[in-house]
Amino acid sequence: MPGDEASPQTPQPPHTRPSPRIPRPAQDARPPQTTQTPLARAEGFIWLTARVLEQRRFAFHFLGGDADPVDAALGSYLNADGGYGHALDPDLRGPLSQPLHTAHALRVLDSLGRCAGQRVERLCRHLTGVSTADGALPVVFPSSRDYPAAPYHPMHDDPPGELLTTGPVVGVLHRNRVWHAWLFRATDFCWDRIENLHHSHPYEIQSAVAFLDGIPDRARAAAAADRLGRLVREQRLVVLDPVRRAEYPEAAGYAPGERLYPHDFARRPESLARGWFTDAELRRSLDFLVSEQQPDGGWPVRRRAWAPGSSLERRPIATLEALLTLRAYGRLPAKVSHPGPVPPR
Repeated sequence: MPGDEASPQTPQPPHTRPSPRIPRPAQDARPPQTTQTPLARAEGFIWLTARVLEQRRFAFHFLGGDADPVDAALGSYLNADGGYGHALDPDLRGPLSQPLHTAHALRVLDSLGRCAGQRVERLCRHLTGVSTADGALPVVFPSSRDYPAAPYHPMHDDPPGELLTTGPVVGVLHRNRVWHAWLFRATDFCWDRIENLHHSHPYEIQSAVAFLDGIPDRARAAAAADRLGRLVREQRLVVLDPVRRAEYPEAAGYAPGERLYPHDFARRPESLARGWFTDAELRRSLDFLVSEQQPDGGWPVRRRAWAPGSSLERRPIATLEALLTLRAYGRLPAKVSHPGPVPPR
C-alpha cells in the first residue's frame, strides 16, 4: 500500500528483517530492587506504625525537626496532678499517673534539653505525694486495678519502693541539675539499694546505671558501677556473645529469649557501664543490634507480649532506642540527610 515502508508482498533483504523477539530470563523481568539504608527503613516503619509522640521524636532526632512538636505530643499524656498517664508507657493502660510513665516522660524531656521549669517542679510535688514511706517510687500504684496492666507488673495493696522505677527518675533529675526536697530521700534510697545489691535482674541493673550516670558524686558512682559490673558478669545477667545467647540464663519471670546485651546497659559511650565490656564484646553486641532490624524496618520487643495495643506501641519505642544507641556509637550518620516534615502555614 502507498506509504508502507515494507509491504507484505515485498520481501525484505536479510540484513533489514527484524530479529525474532527472544524472551528475557524471568529474573530480568523483575523490577529493580532499591537498597535502603537501615535509617530509611526504620523511618518507613515509624510513619507506618508509631504513635504521634514517637513520630515527632524520630523527626526531631533524625530529620532535623523542632523540639516543640515533641513537647506538644508529650503534653497530651500530662495529668492535672502533675504526673503522666494514658499509657505513655505501653505496659500500663488507662489514664492514671504512674511512676513508669513519669520515667518515660523524663527521658523524653531530657532528650529535648527541657527537663526543667515549672512543669518539672509540679512533677516533683506529685512524686512527693505518691512516694512510699522510704521516699521511693513503687512500680505500680494499687489505684490502677481498674485498668489493664502487663502481668509482669504485679499490683500490691501497699507497694514497696523499687530501684526499678526510682533510679531512672532520680538520675535524670540530677543530670539536669533539678533541686527539689523529694530528691534527698529518693537519692538516699537509690544509693542504699545499689551499694547493698547482691542479687538482681537485668532491668534493675539498667535502672541502677541510669541513676549512676546522672548522679553528681562521680567518684562514688564510679566505685558503685565497678562493683555492679563485676556482679553482672558473675551472675551472667548480660549476654556477652550473641551467637551463644541460648547458653545464658533468663531471669525469673522474663519471657523466653528476653535477655539483655552490653548495648542495653551502656546505651551511650559515656555511660559508666561502658567500662564493663571489652571493645570486642561491645562490637559483637552492636553488630547483633544491627542484625535485629526486621524486614519491616522496625526492631523487635523481647519482653512478653500480653496485649495487641501494647505490643504495637512498644516496637516503635524500641526502634527509636536502637537507632539512638547505634548513632551514639557511630553506626549511623551523625547528620540528618533531609529535613523533617514542614509545618502547615
